This record gives sequence, C-alpha cells and structure tokens, in this order.
Amino acid sequence: MPIKTLRIPTADGQADAFAAFPDDGERHPGVLMYADGFGIRPVLRELAHELAGHGYYVLVPNLFYRHGPAPVIALPEYIGEEVRPAVFAQLMPLIEAHTTEHVLSDADAYLRFLTDQPEVGTGPVAVTGYCIGGLWAMRTAAAHPGQVAAVAAFHGPVGVDGPDLFSKLTAQVHLGHAEGDMTPEALGELNQALDAAGVSYSSEIYPGTIHGFTMSDTDAFSASGLKRHWDRLLPLLDRTLAHS
Repeated sequence: MPIKTLRIPTADGQADAFAAFPDDGERHPGVLMYADGFGIRPVLRELAHELAGHGYYVLVPNLFYRHGPAPVIALPEYIGEEVRPAVFAQLMPLIEAHTTEHVLSDADAYLRFLTDQPEVGTGPVAVTGYCIGGLWAMRTAAAHPGQVAAVAAFHGPVGVDGPDLFSKLTAQVHLGHAEGDMTPEALGELNQALDAAGVSYSSEIYPGTIHGFTMSDTDAFSASGLKRHWDRLLPLLDRTLAHS
C-alpha cells in the first residue's frame, strides 16, 4: 500500500499532501480526508492507510500549508493533557486564519487534483474529516453538490453553520459525535435541523467517548469509538462510491 508525497496547486501557492492507495494498477474511488486541528502526523497516515486498504484512493492535504509544510508546529509523539494547552496555543492562530473563504478555495483545488489522479476512478468522491476538519468536510460537500456523494465527520463542530449549510447538502452524511461534546438534547436539535433540510444522514453520539476519540496519539483515544467510526464510515462509502 504505497504512500505518495504530493504537492497540490492552489490559488495561494502549493499545499503539501500525501495519498494512500492500493498498488494494484486499478482505478479506485477518491476520498479527501481532512485532518483534525493537530494536522498531518503518523496517526493520520495510519487512518489513510487503513481506509486505502478497503479499496480507496485517500488524499490528505496539509490544511495549514500557508504557514509552512507539515508538521507546521513541532508535535510530541503523544499529545497528552499536560502538553495540550501549549500545543493549542500555537495551533489556534492557524485554525482561526483558515477562513471559510480559504476552506472553499482550497477544496476546489483539492477535489480537482484528486479527480485528476490516474489512480482515481471517474465517479463521485467522498470527504471525511476529524475535529475541525469535520466542519470543513461539511463545507466542502455543501459547496460541491453532485460531485461529493458522501461526507463523514467525527467529533467535529458540524452545527456551526446551521441550516444554511445543511440546505446545500446533497451528499449522504454520517456524523459521529463524542459523548463529551454533545448532549442528547443538542443531538435532537441538530438532527431536527438536518431533517428540515432534507438531508440523508445518520447522526449519533458514540457512547463513552470524548472529543478526539479517533486519534490514538492523544488521551482522548477510544478503541471502541474508532471501531464504531469504521463500522459507520465503510458502509457509507460502499453505498455511495462506485468501485471500478
């Protein structure tokens, strides 16, 4: 399963990125994967490699490329609670600088690059995202109806843009919320808004999880939460993306 280092032309320069895909000479459905706020690091390569093993071409861009190549800041191998505040103090200016305008401009470039790759099939694509990347995945899907057939977001602030975003979605959606992020009452309100917008979706709280539960290099990691993530993500992609 090769991992290829890439550079993606954008309106503001070039984004460094990597792709994982089956080394079988075939074309496979494309998946754009947005990292969490910590950005590209070994755990993202593990997630992309696992997903590629199920028959997908997975493109993972450095979302903060305007500030330098990944890793944009020095990250410890394990992001425990004792180092998290200092890490976030460096990351928050990058996250805040990544405006909706930047998200959408970059999404155009990422999807154009993804679909141009010789290993990627001609059908629709999917977008997945973690943490703040989940919100950016939703914005990408809403901006590309007809091209993005599925979007999945995990422990992300997906309700920030509200009904205006939901009304633009044509993709099938899965939202996996951390129990520590979402009350049952808030989940009910979010799901009512998705219903009102006519979105085809599943949206649920993953039991016993806290924010960041998919990331094995943090204190938030939940093995059962990560398994549930795969149990929801893989059928969604299988339903919506045509394997060539």
